[in-house]
Amino acid sequence: MGMGATTSISGAVRGGRGARERILRAAEELFYTRGIHATGVAALIEAAHVSPRTFYAHFPTKNALVEEYLRRFESETPIAAEAELERDDLSPAQRLLAIFNPLEGDPSVLVRGCPFHNAVIEGAGQLPEVARLAQRHKHAFRDRLVATAAEAGAADPEALGRQLAVIFEGANALAASCNDAQVFTDARRAAKTLLDIALNAVPGG
Repeated sequence: MGMGATTSISGAVRGGRGARERILRAAEELFYTRGIHATGVAALIEAAHVSPRTFYAHFPTKNALVEEYLRRFESETPIAAEAELERDDLSPAQRLLAIFNPLEGDPSVLVRGCPFHNAVIEGAGQLPEVARLAQRHKHAFRDRLVATAAEAGAADPEALGRQLAVIFEGANALAASCNDAQVFTDARRAAKTLLDIALNAVPGG
C-alpha cells in the first residue's frame, strides 16, 4: 500500500485547531500533493488561514517547516503502508506482505509515492537535514522489516528484510513516476516469492 494523496485540511481549519497545527496540516496536504518547491509560503499561509507574522513565528523558514512535516510521519501520522508492520491481527509473514497492499482511494488521484523520497529528490543535495531525516527513516523501516522477517522465521532475516525494502522502495518510486498503482500488485507477487523461499529454506543451507 503506497501512500496516496492526503485529504483536504478544510475540516481542520474550520475545526478551530491552533495556528501551528493548521500550518502543519497545510504542509501535509500541499507539500505532498503539489511538491515542496511548487508550494510557496504564500500558499501555505492562505491554506492555513494565518498571517505571515504568525507563520514565521512558528516556522522561521520554509525549510524548518519541511523538516517538521517529515518528522510527523515518524510520530503522529505514520505512512499507512509502513504502519501495516505494527498490526497485531496479522501474522509476521502477513504483515510483510501487507505493506504491498494495493492503493486505496480515488483512482483518479495521482500516485505520489513516499514523502521522504520525494523530499530528498526535490532537495537535490541542498537540504542536508531533510536528507538526514529521510536516511534515518529508511534505515528504521528496513530494520523493522528485518525484525519482522525474524519473527516470521526466515532463514536469513537480514537478507529478506533488505530485499523487501528494495522491492518496496522501488515500487513506490515506479508507481509515482508512472502514476501506476498496478506496480504494487506486481511488487506483492515478487515479495511473496521471496518470502516463500525464505520461510522454506534450511538455515545455513
